[in-house]
Amino acid sequence: MRLQLVAVGRLKDGPERALCERYAARIHDNGRLLGFSGPDIIELTESRARRPEDRKADEASSFRPKLPGGLLIALDERGKSMGSTDFACSLARARDAGMAHASFLIGGADGLDPALREHCGLALSFGALTLPHQLVRILVLEQLYRALTILGGHPYHRL
Repeated sequence: MRLQLVAVGRLKDGPERALCERYAARIHDNGRLLGFSGPDIIELTESRARRPEDRKADEASSFRPKLPGGLLIALDERGKSMGSTDFACSLARARDAGMAHASFLIGGADGLDPALREHCGLALSFGALTLPHQLVRILVLEQLYRALTILGGHPYHRL
């Protein structure tokens, strides 16, 4: 299963980008033995539309050509809160069901377009707190790495 993170906005050089790169390298190095590849990180341009609804629609049109199908996971504050072990198991189930891709979608400052969010098989929340998009990227990549360690029986994840 190929993993990808598709996010509106670009990370500047700095500690956030370095941490994303560190987790992406760990995922890449550990995923192959478990049937995962990637992660591909795709950055989309933020919309310059004036109204939030128009910005979300513009950004949704940028997402669509980047999504190869498979499991689509929207990162959204209204989404499901899930423990790390359950998250790892859901990825393994999708992989074992033959899904070729898992894409994690992070919207712009106004969030994801409702139609795009509804198109996703899962809306995942990291809690009710508002988080900067840079940190959400780090959290997604860290949780992907954690999921791989859980599936591989590595001691990184402790209960």
